[in-house]
Amino acid sequence: MIDRTKISEPWKCADPINYRLLKENADHNKKYPTEAENYLWRFLHSKALGVRFRQQYIIDNYIADFVCLSKNLIIEIDGGYHNDPAQQKEDSIRTFRLQELGFKEIRFTNEEVLSDIDNVLTKIEHELNK
Repeated sequence: MIDRTKISEPWKCADPINYRLLKENADHNKKYPTEAENYLWRFLHSKALGVRFRQQYIIDNYIADFVCLSKNLIIEIDGGYHNDPAQQKEDSIRTFRLQELGFKEIRFTNEEVLSDIDNVLTKIEHELNK
């Protein structure tokens, strides 16, 4: 097993056993984004915030909805199933692991993205400028 904490760029290293499945899932998610992901991607892809974001990017054993590697910032868009207690526990474990790898993760609900994009972009810009 690879000790990813010893690797200087852990986002470039997924568990080799899981990489193929992660890549297939990432490709599927990129091809069939949720409405909220598609809407936010229009703003992130245009570099309106002055940095490059990547979509459905594999980091460790996870797929980030969006990541700005130059700022170590991950953005997640959560659907309703993230309200389930079991999913919240999984999300907490994931966030902790990504923090161990040096990433900051911010989460928005689908509703936030679709109904208040200006506020979402302001929060993202604030995190980018920290």
